Amino acid sequence: MFSKEQKEILKRSKIKLRLLTEKKVFSIADRRVDVGSLSDTELVEFLEITNALYRGGEQIINDSDYDLIFLAGLRRRHPRHPFLHSVEPEAAVVGKTVELPVRMLSTDKANNRAKIDLWIDRLKKAAKEIGINHEKLLIHVTPKLDGFAAYDDGERFYTRGDGRRGTDITRVFEHGLKVGGDGKRGHGAGEIVVDTEYFEKNLSDYFDNTRNFQAAIIAEKKIDVRVQDAIDAGAALFFPFSQLPSWEGRLQEMIDDFDNIVAKVWAYVDFDVDGVILEVTDETLKEYMGATQHHHRWQIAFKANIERANVKVLQVTPQTSRTGRINPVVELEPTRLSGATIRRASAHHYKMVKKNGIGAGTVIELVRSGMVIPKIEKVVIPSKPTIPKTCPSCHAKLVWDGDYLYCPNTAQCPAQIEHKIEHFFKTLGNIDGFGSKTIQKLYSKDIRSVYEIYMLTVDKFTEMNFGEKTSQNLVDQLLRSRTELVPDWRFLAAFGVFRMGAGNCERLLQYHPLLHVFHLDDKEISKIEGFANETATAIVEGVRKVHNEFLQLYGMGFNIERTPLLAELKEAGVISQISGKKIVFTGSMEYGTRPEMEMEARKLGAKVGNTVSKNSDYLVTGQNVGSTKINAAKSKGVKVISETEYLSLIKKHI
Repeated sequence: MFSKEQKEILKRSKIKLRLLTEKKVFSIADRRVDVGSLSDTELVEFLEITNALYRGGEQIINDSDYDLIFLAGLRRRHPRHPFLHSVEPEAAVVGKTVELPVRMLSTDKANNRAKIDLWIDRLKKAAKEIGINHEKLLIHVTPKLDGFAAYDDGERFYTRGDGRRGTDITRVFEHGLKVGGDGKRGHGAGEIVVDTEYFEKNLSDYFDNTRNFQAAIIAEKKIDVRVQDAIDAGAALFFPFSQLPSWEGRLQEMIDDFDNIVAKVWAYVDFDVDGVILEVTDETLKEYMGATQHHHRWQIAFKANIERANVKVLQVTPQTSRTGRINPVVELEPTRLSGATIRRASAHHYKMVKKNGIGAGTVIELVRSGMVIPKIEKVVIPSKPTIPKTCPSCHAKLVWDGDYLYCPNTAQCPAQIEHKIEHFFKTLGNIDGFGSKTIQKLYSKDIRSVYEIYMLTVDKFTEMNFGEKTSQNLVDQLLRSRTELVPDWRFLAAFGVFRMGAGNCERLLQYHPLLHVFHLDDKEISKIEGFANETATAIVEGVRKVHNEFLQLYGMGFNIERTPLLAELKEAGVISQISGKKIVFTGSMEYGTRPEMEMEARKLGAKVGNTVSKNSDYLVTGQNVGSTKINAAKSKGVKVISETEYLSLIKKHI
């Protein structure tokens, strides 16, 4: 049966069941009803339903099955059927429907090289007909984003709708949604996307898939705090097609090196990509070839080769996280997909396990495309799930909170304590030797906090059955972590406060000194750009819980580097061109060592990172920097400058 969310999407899309019942829809989706047995009207009705649910973030079949089984089934019967030649609409969105500034067509798709070759033949034929030498044709190749299609005219922002009329969703820019590429509005068509790494790390426990998350971005009602956090972090954004990194070259060059070009372009961005878009650049030829009611003839999409397999579940193992959430890890019979052996997959949360019948003996359909993390597409044969009643670590009675099971025993749960300690040392980043095995051994000897670990001596370590050499090394590492310079934002982030990752800590400490953070109220925090009211409230509650532990460790004399307050920098007249910019240094520098230059950049108000991401502003290159790193930065829209160019930006302050 349709869920409440699925029913709402169909209602907004004005799709009603006519010939099909809910039961038959799911029987078709599970392929218990053969496509060939459906009438033309039933098949089109099924396509309308599944398209709306997929684009609304509540899919019942995957994109590949939609294209290769059901849409292809209709194409074989009636190649000229009107459904095949109309734009597949985005899910209806609450808001005013308006005429789009330009028509937004779909893209013709190819799932094999043979169809690409046919498209190339059509290009050559059309070029010959109007006297253009096809050997001089340039082909432009960009990643095919798997996001939410939209159009930005610089004043208003629209969903694609049916390609002619869309919904005004300009409100999303009022929520702070950023634009990919040069950051400017008005570039026309593009897609709302989310960084895949950010999604897996921060959102996958709350949203079943990126489509579901993208639908939440444009919601008319109050925006979800996790959506707002992603927007504030620049992980969710609107990326215009014209701003995407691309490959461009001669037609023959593309033909000869097709596989390598596709693989390279596929990896250009950190968003969901299900293929690449190929288009000819010659404007005369584009105008001559024109478009159908469905797609431009001078453009084609080469889509993903998705691998899937039915896999048997061996068991579902509950694991307790640092926050007390019980995560279901689905252990699988080893299965080879897209060049990797898959042994486990995430079920997101225990409501999913319970609802879908995932347990020992369940058969699931596992899907993997390229290097994408494998996911459970659907349950083929359900079985009785085992829902844990007690924490696997401390055996406390678990409680439900929405879709999730939690262990409430935060003060005494071994897994939560061990993960918190491990998080501290990992985030601090200047200490070795304190991995999970060492921390587990310390816990078994009644060590329950980071402070207790810092109080240990060589003798105490040896008493706990650590070797003499290992004991001395551990004590030396503890001393090292206190004497080596550590930024105050990193020290604060190590305590694992909810909503206080490294980025938020660094931003907060640009406005308030470290010790003042514990005395701020939510109103003071929410005044800072990037901190929503809900986030501010969570931070106030979180820092209160760790205040005593913080004071214990702070009192041990860590060598903490203070983040310059923006107010002080402004008063001192040292606000520079790099203030507020995110900078990464790479290579050997002549002006000073990289740590020295990073420290100076922070004093000038910059945010310094270790790795280049799409949120970086500058990659400053010294000597001996490989072209791969530079090209990767450029592909993400990051400006690459030399050490000399960087010094010219800050010359007033050195």
